[in-house]
Amino acid sequence: MKKKEKSKHNVDAHSSPVEIAAPITIDRRSRADRKDEGKAIRLAVPLANHADWHAPANRRDPIDLLIETGAGRVPELLPIRYGRMMQSPFAFYRGAAAIMSADLAGLPSTGIRVQACGDCHLVNFGSFATPERRQVTAINDFDETLPAPWEFDIKRLAVSFVVAGRNNRFTAEEARGAAQACARSYRERMREFSKMGVLDTWYFSIDMDDIVERIEDETTKARAKKRFAKARDRNILSEDFPELVTFEGGTHRIRDNPPLIYHAQGEEASKMESRVREAFERYRATLAEDKRLLLDRYEYKDLAAKVVGVGSVGSVGTRCAIILMMGGADEPLFLQVKEANASVLEPYVGKSSYPNHGQRVVMGQRLMQSSTDIFLGWTETDIGKHFYIRQMRDMKLKPLIELFSPATMAQYAEICGWALAGAHARSGDAAKIAGYLGKKDDFEIALADFSEAYADQNDKDHQALVHAVQQGRLEVYLER
Repeated sequence: MKKKEKSKHNVDAHSSPVEIAAPITIDRRSRADRKDEGKAIRLAVPLANHADWHAPANRRDPIDLLIETGAGRVPELLPIRYGRMMQSPFAFYRGAAAIMSADLAGLPSTGIRVQACGDCHLVNFGSFATPERRQVTAINDFDETLPAPWEFDIKRLAVSFVVAGRNNRFTAEEARGAAQACARSYRERMREFSKMGVLDTWYFSIDMDDIVERIEDETTKARAKKRFAKARDRNILSEDFPELVTFEGGTHRIRDNPPLIYHAQGEEASKMESRVREAFERYRATLAEDKRLLLDRYEYKDLAAKVVGVGSVGSVGTRCAIILMMGGADEPLFLQVKEANASVLEPYVGKSSYPNHGQRVVMGQRLMQSSTDIFLGWTETDIGKHFYIRQMRDMKLKPLIELFSPATMAQYAEICGWALAGAHARSGDAAKIAGYLGKKDDFEIALADFSEAYADQNDKDHQALVHAVQQGRLEVYLER
Protein backbone atom coordinates (compact mmCIF):
# COMPACT_ATOMS: atom_id res chain seq x y z
CA MET A 1 0.00 0.00 0.00
CA LYS A 2 1.26 3.44 -0.88
CA LYS A 3 2.66 5.35 2.07
CA LYS A 4 0.60 8.43 2.87
CA GLU A 5 2.12 11.82 3.33
CA LYS A 6 2.16 13.09 6.89
CA SER A 7 -0.41 15.85 7.44
CA LYS A 8 -0.27 18.94 9.62
CA HIS A 9 -3.33 17.47 11.35
CA ASN A 10 -1.35 14.48 12.66
CA VAL A 11 -0.82 14.10 16.39
CA ASP A 12 2.92 13.59 16.88
CA ALA A 13 3.41 10.75 19.34
CA HIS A 14 6.86 11.98 20.25
CA SER A 15 6.12 15.64 20.79
CA SER A 16 5.77 17.01 24.33
CA PRO A 17 2.08 17.28 25.24
CA VAL A 18 0.62 20.56 26.39
CA GLU A 19 0.48 21.02 30.17
CA ILE A 20 -3.32 20.68 30.24
CA ALA A 21 -5.43 18.81 27.67
CA ALA A 22 -6.87 21.31 25.22
CA PRO A 23 -10.54 21.97 26.02
CA ILE A 24 -13.31 21.04 23.62
CA THR A 25 -14.15 24.24 21.77
CA ILE A 26 -17.69 25.34 20.96
CA ASP A 27 -18.19 26.57 17.39
CA ARG A 28 -21.45 28.56 17.10
CA ARG A 29 -21.33 29.00 13.34
CA SER A 30 -24.12 27.51 11.24
CA ARG A 31 -24.26 23.77 10.73
CA ALA A 32 -23.57 24.29 7.04
CA ASP A 33 -20.36 26.22 7.78
CA ARG A 34 -19.16 23.61 10.24
CA LYS A 35 -19.99 20.80 7.86
CA ASP A 36 -18.04 22.59 5.12
CA GLU A 37 -15.04 22.84 7.44
CA GLY A 38 -15.23 19.07 7.96
CA LYS A 39 -15.19 18.58 4.19
CA ALA A 40 -12.16 20.88 3.92
CA ILE A 41 -10.29 18.84 6.53
CA ARG A 42 -10.98 15.76 4.40
CA LEU A 43 -8.77 17.28 1.70
CA ALA A 44 -5.90 17.63 4.18
CA VAL A 45 -6.48 14.23 5.81
CA PRO A 46 -8.01 11.90 3.19
CA LEU A 47 -10.24 9.15 4.55
CA ALA A 48 -7.96 6.54 2.97
CA ASN A 49 -5.18 7.66 5.35
CA HIS A 50 -6.99 5.92 8.20
CA ALA A 51 -6.39 2.52 6.60
CA ASP A 52 -2.68 2.35 7.33
CA TRP A 53 -0.96 0.61 10.21
CA HIS A 54 2.75 -0.10 10.05
CA ALA A 55 4.65 -0.34 13.32
CA PRO A 56 7.20 2.51 13.28
CA ALA A 57 10.86 1.68 13.72
CA ASN A 58 10.94 3.55 17.02
CA ARG A 59 7.77 1.92 18.42
CA ARG A 60 8.09 1.37 22.14
CA ASP A 61 8.33 -2.13 23.57
CA PRO A 62 4.72 -3.03 24.50
CA ILE A 63 5.87 -4.87 27.62
CA ASP A 64 7.71 -1.76 28.84
CA LEU A 65 4.46 0.19 28.44
CA LEU A 66 2.52 -2.45 30.38
CA ILE A 67 5.05 -2.33 33.20
CA GLU A 68 4.86 1.47 33.28
CA THR A 69 1.07 1.49 33.55
CA GLY A 70 1.36 -0.90 36.49
CA ALA A 71 3.47 1.57 38.47
CA GLY A 72 0.50 3.08 40.35
CA ARG A 73 -1.31 -0.21 40.91
CA VAL A 74 -1.25 -2.65 43.83
CA PRO A 75 1.93 -4.70 43.18
CA GLU A 76 0.42 -7.92 44.57
CA LEU A 77 -2.39 -7.80 42.00
CA LEU A 78 -0.26 -7.24 38.91
CA PRO A 79 0.42 -10.99 38.39
CA ILE A 80 -3.37 -11.46 38.19
CA ARG A 81 -3.60 -8.73 35.55
CA TYR A 82 -0.79 -10.21 33.45
CA GLY A 83 -2.24 -13.70 33.89
CA ARG A 84 -5.62 -12.59 32.54
CA MET A 85 -4.03 -10.73 29.61
CA MET A 86 -1.96 -13.80 28.76
CA GLN A 87 -5.04 -15.99 28.19
CA SER A 88 -5.74 -14.82 24.61
CA PRO A 89 -5.15 -11.93 22.20
CA PHE A 90 -8.72 -10.79 23.01
CA ALA A 91 -7.98 -10.63 26.75
CA PHE A 92 -4.68 -8.92 26.00
CA TYR A 93 -6.38 -6.26 23.89
CA ARG A 94 -8.78 -5.35 26.70
CA GLY A 95 -5.84 -4.60 28.98
CA ALA A 96 -3.65 -2.87 26.39
CA ALA A 97 -5.22 0.61 26.20
CA ALA A 98 -1.88 2.25 27.03
CA ILE A 99 -0.15 0.43 24.16
CA MET A 100 -2.76 1.37 21.60
CA SER A 101 -2.94 4.99 22.81
CA ALA A 102 0.77 5.34 22.07
CA ASP A 103 0.20 3.89 18.59
CA LEU A 104 -2.88 6.00 17.82
CA ALA A 105 -1.08 9.19 18.78
CA GLY A 106 1.17 8.93 15.74
CA LEU A 107 -1.61 8.36 13.21
CA PRO A 108 -3.48 10.88 11.01
CA SER A 109 -6.00 13.00 12.88
CA THR A 110 -8.49 15.71 11.96
CA GLY A 111 -7.78 17.63 15.15
CA ILE A 112 -11.49 17.61 16.06
CA ARG A 113 -11.76 16.84 19.77
CA VAL A 114 -14.50 15.14 21.75
CA GLN A 115 -14.75 13.77 25.26
CA ALA A 116 -13.13 10.44 24.47
CA CYS A 117 -13.67 7.18 26.35
CA GLY A 118 -9.96 6.36 26.06
CA ASP A 119 -10.51 2.60 26.31
CA CYS A 120 -13.28 2.11 23.78
CA HIS A 121 -13.67 -1.60 23.06
CA LEU A 122 -16.79 -3.73 22.62
CA VAL A 123 -16.83 -5.12 26.18
CA ASN A 124 -16.89 -1.60 27.63
CA PHE A 125 -20.43 -1.15 26.31
CA GLY A 126 -23.46 -2.57 28.08
CA SER A 127 -26.87 -1.88 29.52
CA PHE A 128 -27.84 -0.28 32.82
CA ALA A 129 -30.79 1.38 34.52
CA THR A 130 -31.43 5.11 34.24
CA PRO A 131 -32.78 7.06 37.24
CA GLU A 132 -36.20 6.66 35.58
CA ARG A 133 -35.61 2.85 35.67
CA ARG A 134 -35.40 2.45 31.90
CA GLN A 135 -32.86 -0.03 30.56
CA VAL A 136 -30.50 1.69 28.10
CA THR A 137 -27.25 0.76 26.38
CA ALA A 138 -24.16 2.97 26.20
CA ILE A 139 -20.46 3.11 26.97
CA ASN A 140 -20.08 2.21 30.62
CA ASP A 141 -16.35 2.41 31.38
CA PHE A 142 -14.68 5.81 31.69
CA ASP A 143 -11.47 5.17 33.63
CA GLU A 144 -9.36 6.61 30.78
CA THR A 145 -11.68 9.41 29.62
CA LEU A 146 -10.15 12.71 28.48
CA PRO A 147 -10.71 15.28 25.70
CA ALA A 148 -8.98 13.76 22.65
CA PRO A 149 -9.39 13.27 18.88
CA TRP A 150 -12.56 11.33 18.04
CA GLU A 151 -10.54 8.92 15.89
CA PHE A 152 -8.94 7.37 18.99
CA ASP A 153 -12.24 5.84 20.15
CA ILE A 154 -13.68 4.63 16.87
CA LYS A 155 -10.40 3.00 15.82
CA ARG A 156 -10.00 1.15 19.12
CA LEU A 157 -13.63 0.07 18.95
CA ALA A 158 -13.47 -1.16 15.35
CA VAL A 159 -10.28 -3.16 15.99
CA SER A 160 -11.91 -4.83 19.00
CA PHE A 161 -14.50 -6.44 16.70
CA VAL A 162 -11.82 -8.07 14.56
CA VAL A 163 -9.97 -9.29 17.67
CA ALA A 164 -13.19 -10.63 19.21
CA GLY A 165 -14.23 -12.20 15.90
CA ARG A 166 -10.97 -14.09 15.71
CA ASN A 167 -11.45 -15.19 19.30
CA ASN A 168 -14.86 -16.59 18.31
CA ARG A 169 -13.26 -18.38 15.33
CA PHE A 170 -15.12 -16.31 12.74
CA THR A 171 -13.80 -16.21 9.21
CA ALA A 172 -11.62 -13.24 8.27
CA GLU A 173 -14.50 -11.87 6.20
CA GLU A 174 -16.95 -12.15 9.13
CA ALA A 175 -14.60 -10.44 11.59
CA ARG A 176 -13.82 -7.68 9.11
CA GLY A 177 -17.53 -7.27 8.41
CA ALA A 178 -18.25 -6.51 12.07
CA ALA A 179 -15.54 -3.81 12.17
CA GLN A 180 -16.90 -2.30 8.97
CA ALA A 181 -20.47 -2.38 10.33
CA CYS A 182 -19.30 -0.53 13.44
CA ALA A 183 -17.58 2.22 11.44
CA ARG A 184 -20.49 2.51 9.01
CA SER A 185 -22.97 2.87 11.87
CA TYR A 186 -20.80 5.56 13.47
CA ARG A 187 -20.66 7.52 10.20
CA GLU A 188 -24.37 7.23 9.42
CA ARG A 189 -25.52 7.99 12.96
CA MET A 190 -23.14 10.96 13.24
CA ARG A 191 -24.81 12.35 10.14
CA GLU A 192 -28.18 12.00 11.89
CA PHE A 193 -26.89 13.72 15.03
CA SER A 194 -25.50 16.55 12.91
CA LYS A 195 -29.09 17.40 11.91
CA MET A 196 -30.59 17.15 15.39
CA GLY A 197 -31.14 19.98 17.84
CA VAL A 198 -28.71 20.50 20.72
CA LEU A 199 -31.14 19.33 23.41
CA ASP A 200 -32.39 16.42 21.30
CA THR A 201 -28.81 15.19 21.01
CA TRP A 202 -28.18 15.75 24.71
CA TYR A 203 -31.22 13.71 25.78
CA PHE A 204 -30.70 10.93 23.24
CA SER A 205 -30.40 7.36 24.53
CA ILE A 206 -30.72 3.85 23.10
CA ASP A 207 -33.57 1.92 24.72
CA MET A 208 -32.75 -1.76 25.20
CA ASP A 209 -36.33 -2.93 24.63
CA ASP A 210 -36.12 -1.57 21.09
CA ILE A 211 -32.69 -3.11 20.54
CA VAL A 212 -33.76 -6.57 21.68
CA GLU A 213 -36.67 -6.57 19.26
CA ARG A 214 -34.26 -5.86 16.40
CA ILE A 215 -32.12 -8.94 17.09
CA GLU A 216 -32.50 -11.25 14.10
CA ASP A 217 -31.21 -14.48 15.64
CA GLU A 218 -34.11 -15.96 17.63
CA THR A 219 -31.86 -17.83 20.10
CA THR A 220 -29.90 -14.67 20.87
CA LYS A 221 -33.13 -12.65 21.18
CA ALA A 222 -34.62 -15.15 23.64
CA ARG A 223 -31.41 -15.18 25.71
CA ALA A 224 -31.31 -11.36 25.77
CA LYS A 225 -34.95 -11.09 26.87
CA LYS A 226 -34.33 -13.58 29.67
CA ARG A 227 -31.23 -11.72 30.91
CA PHE A 228 -32.94 -8.30 30.83
CA ALA A 229 -35.98 -9.65 32.66
CA LYS A 230 -33.73 -11.17 35.33
CA ALA A 231 -31.83 -7.86 35.71
CA ARG A 232 -35.08 -5.93 36.10
CA ASP A 233 -36.46 -8.38 38.63
CA ARG A 234 -33.26 -8.67 40.61
CA ASN A 235 -33.99 -7.94 44.26
CA ILE A 236 -31.06 -6.53 46.23
CA LEU A 237 -32.55 -7.54 49.57
CA SER A 238 -33.26 -11.17 48.65
CA GLU A 239 -30.31 -11.82 46.31
CA ASP A 240 -27.31 -9.51 46.85
CA PHE A 241 -27.88 -8.94 50.57
CA PRO A 242 -27.57 -12.58 51.75
CA GLU A 243 -24.70 -13.16 49.36
CA LEU A 244 -22.65 -10.13 50.41
CA VAL A 245 -23.65 -9.34 54.00
CA THR A 246 -23.44 -11.03 57.38
CA PHE A 247 -24.79 -9.91 60.77
CA GLU A 248 -22.04 -9.92 63.41
CA GLY A 249 -21.86 -8.32 66.85
CA GLY A 250 -25.19 -6.60 66.42
CA THR A 251 -24.30 -4.91 63.14
CA HIS A 252 -24.26 -5.65 59.42
CA ARG A 253 -20.88 -6.35 57.80
CA ILE A 254 -19.74 -7.27 54.31
CA ARG A 255 -19.08 -10.99 54.07
CA ASP A 256 -15.42 -11.91 53.45
CA ASN A 257 -14.80 -14.02 50.34
CA PRO A 258 -11.00 -14.07 50.01
CA PRO A 259 -9.14 -13.39 47.84
CA LEU A 260 -11.87 -11.43 45.98
CA ILE A 261 -13.50 -9.63 48.96
CA TYR A 262 -11.71 -9.08 52.27
CA HIS A 263 -11.29 -6.70 55.22
CA ALA A 264 -8.06 -5.11 56.37
CA GLN A 265 -6.73 -6.60 59.59
CA GLY A 266 -5.08 -5.32 62.77
CA GLU A 267 -3.54 -1.86 62.85
CA GLU A 268 -4.18 -1.40 59.14
CA ALA A 269 -7.92 -1.83 59.77
CA SER A 270 -8.12 1.02 62.30
CA LYS A 271 -6.11 3.34 60.04
CA MET A 272 -8.31 2.51 57.09
CA GLU A 273 -11.52 3.12 59.05
CA SER A 274 -10.50 6.68 59.89
CA ARG A 275 -9.25 7.34 56.36
CA VAL A 276 -12.42 5.97 54.77
CA ARG A 277 -14.71 8.05 56.99
CA GLU A 278 -12.93 11.26 55.96
CA ALA A 279 -12.88 10.29 52.28
CA PHE A 280 -16.58 9.42 52.41
CA GLU A 281 -17.44 12.92 53.66
CA ARG A 282 -15.45 14.37 50.74
CA TYR A 283 -17.41 12.12 48.38
CA ARG A 284 -20.72 13.24 49.90
CA ALA A 285 -19.80 16.88 49.24
CA THR A 286 -19.47 16.18 45.49
CA LEU A 287 -23.12 15.15 45.20
CA ALA A 288 -25.93 17.58 44.40
CA GLU A 289 -27.89 18.68 47.47
CA ASP A 290 -30.92 16.49 46.71
CA LYS A 291 -28.68 13.44 46.25
CA ARG A 292 -26.91 14.21 49.54
CA LEU A 293 -30.28 14.19 51.29
CA LEU A 294 -31.06 10.84 49.67
CA LEU A 295 -27.68 9.40 50.68
CA ASP A 296 -28.17 10.61 54.25
CA ARG A 297 -31.20 8.37 54.59
CA TYR A 298 -28.68 5.51 54.65
CA GLU A 299 -26.17 4.82 57.40
CA TYR A 300 -22.58 3.86 56.63
CA LYS A 301 -21.95 0.35 57.96
CA ASP A 302 -18.84 -1.23 56.45
CA LEU A 303 -16.18 -1.23 53.73
CA ALA A 304 -14.25 -4.16 52.26
CA ALA A 305 -11.57 -4.37 49.59
CA LYS A 306 -12.66 -6.03 46.36
CA VAL A 307 -10.65 -7.45 43.47
CA VAL A 308 -12.46 -6.85 40.17
CA GLY A 309 -14.04 -9.94 38.60
CA VAL A 310 -12.50 -12.40 36.19
CA GLY A 311 -14.15 -10.69 33.22
CA SER A 312 -12.24 -7.48 33.90
CA VAL A 313 -8.72 -6.94 32.65
CA GLY A 314 -7.91 -3.24 32.46
CA SER A 315 -8.91 -2.41 36.05
CA VAL A 316 -6.98 -5.20 37.74
CA GLY A 317 -4.43 -3.78 40.16
CA THR A 318 -6.33 -0.60 40.94
CA ARG A 319 -7.71 -0.26 44.47
CA CYS A 320 -11.39 -1.15 44.58
CA ALA A 321 -13.84 -1.61 47.43
CA ILE A 322 -17.49 -2.12 48.39
CA ILE A 323 -19.31 0.13 50.85
CA LEU A 324 -22.40 -1.17 52.66
CA MET A 325 -25.04 1.41 53.59
CA MET A 326 -28.30 0.58 55.40
CA GLY A 327 -31.56 2.54 55.31
CA GLY A 328 -33.09 0.61 58.20
CA ALA A 329 -32.91 -3.10 58.90
CA ASP A 330 -33.92 -4.23 55.43
CA GLU A 331 -32.87 -1.53 52.93
CA PRO A 332 -29.27 -2.06 51.80
CA LEU A 333 -27.38 0.17 49.40
CA PHE A 334 -24.10 -1.09 47.94
CA LEU A 335 -21.63 1.47 46.59
CA GLN A 336 -18.62 0.56 44.47
CA VAL A 337 -15.36 2.44 45.06
CA LYS A 338 -12.77 2.48 42.27
CA GLU A 339 -9.35 4.08 42.22
CA ALA A 340 -8.72 6.58 39.42
CA ASN A 341 -5.20 7.13 38.11
CA ALA A 342 -3.92 9.27 35.23
CA SER A 343 -5.51 8.49 31.86
CA VAL A 344 -3.44 6.50 29.35
CA LEU A 345 -4.15 9.36 26.91
CA GLU A 346 -2.33 11.99 29.00
CA PRO A 347 1.14 11.59 27.45
CA TYR A 348 -0.33 12.36 24.02
CA VAL A 349 -3.16 14.87 24.53
CA GLY A 350 -2.22 16.59 27.78
CA LYS A 351 -3.11 16.33 31.44
CA SER A 352 -6.61 16.50 32.82
CA SER A 353 -7.85 19.94 33.84
CA TYR A 354 -9.33 18.38 36.99
CA PRO A 355 -7.09 18.07 40.06
CA ASN A 356 -8.73 14.78 41.05
CA HIS A 357 -8.75 11.85 38.59
CA GLY A 358 -11.97 10.61 40.15
CA GLN A 359 -13.53 13.92 39.17
CA ARG A 360 -12.08 13.49 35.66
CA VAL A 361 -13.85 10.13 35.35
CA VAL A 362 -17.15 11.45 36.74
CA MET A 363 -17.22 14.56 34.56
CA GLY A 364 -16.27 12.54 31.49
CA GLN A 365 -19.06 10.08 32.18
CA ARG A 366 -21.59 12.89 32.60
CA LEU A 367 -20.53 14.33 29.26
CA MET A 368 -20.73 11.02 27.39
CA GLN A 369 -23.82 9.41 28.97
CA SER A 370 -27.34 10.80 28.76
CA SER A 371 -28.17 9.23 32.13
CA THR A 372 -25.69 8.67 34.95
CA ASP A 373 -25.89 6.99 38.33
CA ILE A 374 -27.52 9.28 40.92
CA PHE A 375 -24.79 8.37 43.43
CA LEU A 376 -21.87 9.03 41.07
CA GLY A 377 -19.22 11.19 42.79
CA TRP A 378 -15.53 11.36 43.63
CA THR A 379 -13.19 11.67 46.59
CA GLU A 380 -9.57 11.70 47.72
CA THR A 381 -7.83 10.11 50.69
CA ASP A 382 -5.47 11.90 53.05
CA ILE A 383 -2.52 10.25 51.28
CA GLY A 384 -3.53 11.63 47.87
CA LYS A 385 -5.25 8.59 46.29
CA HIS A 386 -8.13 9.48 43.94
CA PHE A 387 -11.37 7.50 43.71
CA TYR A 388 -14.84 7.63 42.22
CA ILE A 389 -17.95 6.04 43.70
CA ARG A 390 -21.14 4.71 42.13
CA GLN A 391 -23.89 2.15 42.78
CA MET A 392 -22.98 -1.49 42.39
CA ARG A 393 -25.05 -3.81 40.18
CA ASP A 394 -27.81 -1.35 39.29
CA MET A 395 -29.36 -3.56 36.57
CA LYS A 396 -25.98 -3.61 34.80
CA LEU A 397 -25.43 -6.22 32.08
CA LYS A 398 -22.36 -6.99 29.97
CA PRO A 399 -22.66 -8.54 26.48
CA LEU A 400 -21.89 -12.26 26.22
CA ILE A 401 -19.42 -11.76 23.38
CA GLU A 402 -18.17 -15.35 23.38
CA LEU A 403 -21.67 -16.60 22.49
CA PHE A 404 -22.22 -14.21 19.57
CA SER A 405 -22.72 -15.57 16.07
CA PRO A 406 -21.25 -13.55 13.18
CA ALA A 407 -24.67 -12.02 12.46
CA THR A 408 -25.23 -11.07 16.11
CA MET A 409 -21.71 -9.62 16.32
CA ALA A 410 -22.40 -7.43 13.27
CA GLN A 411 -25.67 -6.20 14.82
CA TYR A 412 -23.91 -5.49 18.11
CA ALA A 413 -21.19 -3.60 16.19
CA GLU A 414 -23.87 -1.34 14.72
CA ILE A 415 -25.28 -0.62 18.18
CA CYS A 416 -21.83 0.22 19.58
CA GLY A 417 -21.09 2.52 16.63
CA TRP A 418 -24.43 4.23 17.23
CA ALA A 419 -23.80 4.63 20.96
CA LEU A 420 -20.30 6.00 20.39
CA ALA A 421 -21.56 8.52 17.81
CA GLY A 422 -24.14 9.70 20.33
CA ALA A 423 -21.53 10.08 23.07
CA HIS A 424 -19.20 12.04 20.78
CA ALA A 425 -22.03 14.22 19.45
CA ARG A 426 -22.87 15.32 23.01
CA SER A 427 -19.46 16.86 23.62
CA GLY A 428 -18.02 17.35 20.11
CA ASP A 429 -19.09 18.90 16.83
CA ALA A 430 -21.30 16.39 15.00
CA ALA A 431 -21.64 18.62 11.92
CA LYS A 432 -17.88 18.91 11.53
CA ILE A 433 -17.28 15.18 12.00
CA ALA A 434 -20.17 14.29 9.68
CA GLY A 435 -18.85 16.68 7.04
CA TYR A 436 -15.47 15.02 7.27
CA LEU A 437 -16.83 11.45 7.05
CA GLY A 438 -19.09 12.18 4.07
CA LYS A 439 -21.81 10.02 2.53
CA LYS A 440 -19.75 7.27 0.90
CA ASP A 441 -18.26 4.11 2.39
CA ASP A 442 -14.60 5.19 2.16
CA PHE A 443 -14.25 5.63 5.92
CA GLU A 444 -15.55 2.22 6.96
CA ILE A 445 -13.47 0.48 4.31
CA ALA A 446 -10.37 2.28 5.58
CA LEU A 447 -11.19 1.36 9.19
CA ALA A 448 -11.78 -2.27 8.26
CA ASP A 449 -8.30 -2.35 6.66
CA PHE A 450 -6.80 -0.72 9.74
CA SER A 451 -8.64 -3.07 12.08
CA GLU A 452 -7.26 -6.17 10.39
CA ALA A 453 -3.72 -4.78 10.35
CA TYR A 454 -3.83 -3.68 13.98
CA ALA A 455 -5.38 -6.97 15.09
CA ASP A 456 -2.26 -8.61 13.61
CA GLN A 457 -0.16 -6.22 15.69
CA ASN A 458 -2.17 -7.15 18.78
CA ASP A 459 -1.44 -10.83 18.12
CA LYS A 460 2.28 -10.02 18.05
CA ASP A 461 2.07 -7.96 21.24
CA HIS A 462 0.22 -10.79 22.97
CA GLN A 463 3.00 -13.17 21.97
CA ALA A 464 5.52 -10.67 23.36
CA LEU A 465 3.72 -10.92 26.70
CA VAL A 466 3.79 -14.72 26.60
CA HIS A 467 7.51 -14.59 25.78
CA ALA A 468 8.17 -12.11 28.63
CA VAL A 469 6.46 -14.47 31.08
CA GLN A 470 8.38 -17.47 29.77
CA GLN A 471 11.66 -15.57 30.23
CA GLY A 472 10.73 -14.61 33.80
CA ARG A 473 10.46 -10.92 33.00
CA LEU A 474 6.89 -10.83 34.36
CA GLU A 475 5.29 -12.87 37.13
CA VAL A 476 1.78 -14.17 36.46
CA TYR A 477 -0.98 -15.71 38.53
CA LEU A 478 -3.32 -17.97 36.54
CA GLU A 479 -6.82 -18.21 38.02
CA ARG A 480 -8.79 -21.43 37.88
